[in-house]
Amino acid sequence: MLKVGLTGGIGAGKSEVSRLLVEHGAVLIDADRIAREVVAPGTPGLAAVVDAFGEDVLAPDGSLDRPRLGSLVFADPDKLATLNAIVHPLVGARSQELERAAAPDAVVVHDVPLLTENGLAPLYDLVIVVDAPTETQLDRLVRLRGMTEEDARARMAAQATRDQRREIADIVIANDVPLEDLRRRVRDVWADLERRAHQPRERSAHAQE
Repeated sequence: MLKVGLTGGIGAGKSEVSRLLVEHGAVLIDADRIAREVVAPGTPGLAAVVDAFGEDVLAPDGSLDRPRLGSLVFADPDKLATLNAIVHPLVGARSQELERAAAPDAVVVHDVPLLTENGLAPLYDLVIVVDAPTETQLDRLVRLRGMTEEDARARMAAQATRDQRREIADIVIANDVPLEDLRRRVRDVWADLERRAHQPRERSAHAQE
């Protein structure tokens, strides 16, 4: 099994890269998706979030109002740390369960938005960083996700910088290119991952372009 950490700043286009890797045969473990599952209605995770932030973070149907919670925590480092302390252990435990269920020869891609911030790079055989210019990230968040520029900048500021992510990368995928160029790049990366999966591995000390 080859364990790959996939990360990138919000709006960098990491989801598209993960989708393309799955098309090639990767087993995807999506930390964002799991993070939603562990705070679903009726879970201990949601109860802990409400205990920490109050019932105002609940939607009328009893589910977590993620936009409201996000507006609270991404502008306040202490509140963000509180939320992370609740959610991250739950996500980690579920991710390990899914990894153990994968085939022994699988390429398992862990899609982890905060991989850099939480110092998780040593957990993986290699790390892929999806990279895009700050201006591109901001445009995607405002134009495609409907965020205000203020909220978008707050989300970006709460994450690692581009340089910090690239420092822990073994492979960098630039995602400010046309989709066909991105497809070709991911295809080349997949060939590299398959090669690595069938030979003894050591983590690289430098990012590859």
